[in-house]
This record gives sequence, C-alpha cells and structure tokens, in this order.
Amino acid sequence: MSTAVPPTVDDPTLVLLTVEEAARRLSLGRTTCFALVRSGELESVTVGRLRRIPADAIPAFANSLRTVRRAA
Repeated sequence: MSTAVPPTVDDPTLVLLTVEEAARRLSLGRTTCFALVRSGELESVTVGRLRRIPADAIPAFANSLRTVRRAA
C-alpha cells in the first residue's frame, strides 16, 4: 500500500502556488508578497475563497523588475 507524498514548495509541477510558496520562490517575506499581490505587481487568481499565484507569474514578475531597472 503506497501513500501519496504531498507536493512541496520546490515541486516544479505545481501550477498554482500559495502566497507563501510564491514568497519562498522569490526569496521574499510573506507580507511583502501579499503587498505585491495587492498592488497588482504580482499576478494572482482567486479559486473559491483562496488566493493563488500562477507559477508562471514568478518569472514574469522577475522579468518586469529587470525591465524597470534597465529603464531607470
């Protein structure tokens, strides 16, 4: 009898991440990540009553930081 292992934060197959998981991938604090979501800088979606970050929003956010930095 095999038991399923729950996915971890570092699981690259996850499509939607919690804010905490996204914060960890970005090496940011949870509060900072929530602020980025609230401001719209970091894309998020609502699933029922839950807030999730699409996994592809992480590299998109990092690329937007590069673009802003180059323009300045």
